[in-house]
Amino acid sequence: MKRALISVSDKTGIVEFAQELIRLDYELISTGGTFDTLINSGVKVKKVSEITEFPEILDGRVKTLHPKIHGGILALREEKHIEQIREFGIEFIDMVVVNLYPFAATIARPGVSMAEAIENIDIGGPSMIRSAAKNFQNVVVVVNPDSYEDIIAGLKNNNDLSYDKRLQLAQKAFSHTAAYDAMISSYLSQKAGEIFPEHVFICGRKVYELRYGENPHQNAGFYKSDSAKAGLSQAEQLNGKELSYNNIFDGEAAWNLVQEFSEPCCVIIKHTNPCGTAVADNLSLAFDKAWSCDPVSAYGGVIAFNEKIDLATAQKLKEPFLEIVLAPDFDSEALEVLKSKKNLRLLKMEKEQQISRDFRSINGGLLIQDADIVSEDENSWQQVTIEQAELSMMNDLRLAWKVVKHVKSNAIAIVKDGMTIGIGAGQMNRVGAAKIALEQAREKAYDAVLASDAFFPFADTVELAGQYGIKAIIQPGGSVRDQESIEACDRLGIAMIFTGVRHFKH
Repeated sequence: MKRALISVSDKTGIVEFAQELIRLDYELISTGGTFDTLINSGVKVKKVSEITEFPEILDGRVKTLHPKIHGGILALREEKHIEQIREFGIEFIDMVVVNLYPFAATIARPGVSMAEAIENIDIGGPSMIRSAAKNFQNVVVVVNPDSYEDIIAGLKNNNDLSYDKRLQLAQKAFSHTAAYDAMISSYLSQKAGEIFPEHVFICGRKVYELRYGENPHQNAGFYKSDSAKAGLSQAEQLNGKELSYNNIFDGEAAWNLVQEFSEPCCVIIKHTNPCGTAVADNLSLAFDKAWSCDPVSAYGGVIAFNEKIDLATAQKLKEPFLEIVLAPDFDSEALEVLKSKKNLRLLKMEKEQQISRDFRSINGGLLIQDADIVSEDENSWQQVTIEQAELSMMNDLRLAWKVVKHVKSNAIAIVKDGMTIGIGAGQMNRVGAAKIALEQAREKAYDAVLASDAFFPFADTVELAGQYGIKAIIQPGGSVRDQESIEACDRLGIAMIFTGVRHFKH
């Protein structure tokens, strides 16, 4: 008779799985809460303490850490090991079914104490999993309830599992414990105040494999962080096919920008840059304004809203070709209208914006920084020119400043009447970005405002803005040549504000 040790935190399907194992002539041994679950469901099972002949001690901290458990798991089915385990009265364990204490769920609870978190660090579980995974040729290791059905089918059909299947289960087991340890390490680093610890771990759970990456010849997959509470990986998809690699990047860009605003807002993204952003009294009008910013670029774009989409807005969204619509929610009537476009991806998003870090890979390494989330105090903004920005311009200046933060540097954003009318993105010099934005805005630029993500190294951008009738400029300041730009503004009758904050986006 074969033996299976079962000790699970996630008890999904465990009773049915255990019953199937008994039908396949397995003897079951278990611990604590899992034992109670099985025995109360009428499943025949022995306590681990019966096997070890030693009670659980230290409030359950020590129960499976015993030679009669780990010897049974780790023993090879060869003469020398067989002789040793017989000498010490140890029996083989042929299957280990273990998943770990809910550390992630514990630390996610508001107000959880360090003591509570520490008590949910599993010790015996990872030890058994790793022992079984190391000896996978002889021991089946199971860490995920999703595997139960497949394992039972394999045992019924072949009376055993193939080497390849055992290897696959071992890989999943080591991934399970690695992710668990990484989570604990990150939590303790945070508690210890280590901003950049000696080692950093990035753990993700696969959402799905993508058809391809940025280009058809690149393989790609979509993973979500084990600690994720918001963002694209947590979105509820209500319609359309799976997201592509580029969809995910564009969706992220759209959602990050639209969350900058409290008033009804629409953002249209193309290749991670906003080609249209507008605020208005309602979403329908915000969409009209955002679309009119650059209808050519908006075609096939990704659109985000910061409020529930209503029927009036949905009817307008139905007409153009769009890739994705993101919003906190959709009215039932709006959803019905939009679902008529079977390929249109609809994502219901959590409004919460997580404070997180940016990770960028380089050849042989990794760059990590805090996300560009900073609380800006407008009281610290400086009006540095003779001409002062009129109160009627301030809303447009705020909008322009929020938008330019999300445009690839070098970046220029031009805004008028609550909407962008020109965007210059990703240029090698700042005046080049300004030329693109101003030429797009053309005559609309008269009395508009301009935002730059970083300071002006020369007065040329100001002089160009003056030619188009720009009335006010907002920029970080901080150049050794700031005075040149200030004097150019004074000469041209342009107001200029320094924010003291730079927003490069590489």
